[in-house]
Amino acid sequence: MSTVLREAVDYSIPTEEVLVERARAMIPMLRARAAEVEQARSVPADIVEQFKEAGFFRILQPRRWGGYEMNPSVFFKVLMELGRGCCSSAWNMMILGIHTWEFGHVDPRAGDDVWGKDDSVIVASSYAPFGTYRKVEGGYVINGRWPTSSGTDHGQWAFLGQILFDENKQPIDRLSVLVPRTDYMIIDDWHVFGLAGTGSKSVLVKDAFVPEYRTHSLADYSMSDRGDTYLYPFSQIFYAAVSSVINGMAQGAVDVFIEQMQTRRDTTGGGKTSLSPYVKDRLGNAVARVRSSRARILHMMHETTRYTERRELVPLDERVPGMLDIARVGRECEEAVMLLFKALSARGIYLDNPLQRILRDVIAAANHITQNADDTAGTLGGYLLGQPLPPLFYSRDPLPGQAA
Repeated sequence: MSTVLREAVDYSIPTEEVLVERARAMIPMLRARAAEVEQARSVPADIVEQFKEAGFFRILQPRRWGGYEMNPSVFFKVLMELGRGCCSSAWNMMILGIHTWEFGHVDPRAGDDVWGKDDSVIVASSYAPFGTYRKVEGGYVINGRWPTSSGTDHGQWAFLGQILFDENKQPIDRLSVLVPRTDYMIIDDWHVFGLAGTGSKSVLVKDAFVPEYRTHSLADYSMSDRGDTYLYPFSQIFYAAVSSVINGMAQGAVDVFIEQMQTRRDTTGGGKTSLSPYVKDRLGNAVARVRSSRARILHMMHETTRYTERRELVPLDERVPGMLDIARVGRECEEAVMLLFKALSARGIYLDNPLQRILRDVIAAANHITQNADDTAGTLGGYLLGQPLPPLFYSRDPLPGQAA
């Protein structure tokens, strides 16, 4: 549907409560199909279609192309519900769904290229800067192989990461470049022990021309006329989306654990396993980790939204500690699921026990670069002690205390 026609039609936007409830209602279906998804090493198209029909891909999509343009916290809450059902399916929704937010940062011509005829087209990605480029008139010619493009089978376009260098081979920017499906091949190399169902295959690009208007800086954080929804830093929204879905996975483990422990008996004395003080202690401590990580994500969004609603950029004093709030989620949720898993004894290792799959998925998810709590803690500590921030992450231009 064209942009002109889209603006002439009155589209009803569901509330946050409706969207979250739609996600919650999918949990039984997703749980029932989680093993199927893992075995297929890819999320079936009909599940992605159900996510589409529920409006999840429109939550962050700009209204210009038929989206709801809602606060990212709405998307995060949806992911927290979907993660309780099927980790891989929720991961695909997270990765593929966050890209609609990215279009709030690019030249509108890029969005017209993707959604000019069909505003439900899905975009994949691989931001790791593994490719090479050559600057040409009007844009770039890129080559390379980009790994771990989650859900790429469902995408008709892809954002790919690229580092730009100056004449002295020094990095000067981090770019996201947008290429159509006709410009890349999908390489099926996704053979892993966790999140196997995400279909995070590699994409191979050979001599693809990318016009300048289909690129944008991932490092630049400066004011423009973009909408309030898109005034947050890219890293905050993308990284917090990953943490949100991990939080949902851990809550799913809590759900399964409670169900199993309510009916199980101790093999030595025949008493209810749920009466064990150690079982109760592990459950309580796991829940505390899950709840606190969820609360930090939503609190960070609440605090930073105060700035975006005033049409202000989020200051460094909020952004730097906020990245640690985000990064610690993987560690804490991994700890929570392991606490529960260890209380299952030998029952937990059988492949028909969903908790072992959730554990593997959470371990894999917690290894994502967005969950690097060690380096992020060091960055925050250094910042508080007056030391420079890493280049090309919080800003494209040198910050105070950084060398040019």
